[in-house]
Amino acid sequence: MLAYIQGNITLKAPTHVIIESGGLGYLVNISLNTYSMIQHKSSCKLLTYLHLGGSLQSPITVSLYGFFEEAERQIFTELLGISGVGASTVRMIVSALSPEEIQRAIVTDNVKLLQGIKGIGPKTAKRIILELKDKIGRNLSAPSGGNNAKEEALSALVMLGFSRLQAEQAVQKVMSASTDNLTAEDLIKQTLKAI
Repeated sequence: MLAYIQGNITLKAPTHVIIESGGLGYLVNISLNTYSMIQHKSSCKLLTYLHLGGSLQSPITVSLYGFFEEAERQIFTELLGISGVGASTVRMIVSALSPEEIQRAIVTDNVKLLQGIKGIGPKTAKRIILELKDKIGRNLSAPSGGNNAKEEALSALVMLGFSRLQAEQAVQKVMSASTDNLTAEDLIKQTLKAI
């Protein structure tokens, strides 16, 4: 799995870029949000998601998606996990709304906002809200503008296989016991010792 790609931008469009890295040119699909962040750059680092598409009836396709921020990549992968929602539709969603706007729409049951995006009907909008509301709601329970170290630590612990609830409780315990401002790395290490 490719975690990120870094290099010179040799071609730039609102929907994709070609990044030269190690003598190879990678075609990376991007959202309008990512495009707005890199449009004046000649080189960049994009977080990536490798998507395999197709079925038994159609040829398999391989697409690389790039994101300027982790929040966008995370919401992209969460939306992609919903049945009936393909990569093109998800890219349309993350192009139309910022990750924060998508999260707020899900938490507040704003079907109309999601439905206003091309390719999203009322059933799909309701399915997105139904399937992601609990997960997104827990993520937003942290103070807004909040503690990036805490969120990074929680994401890392969940990726390591701990449940979100277990990780939140352990991280909160470590943060309460510490008088220092912990970095994400310190927070992860101390939480792993505490679990």
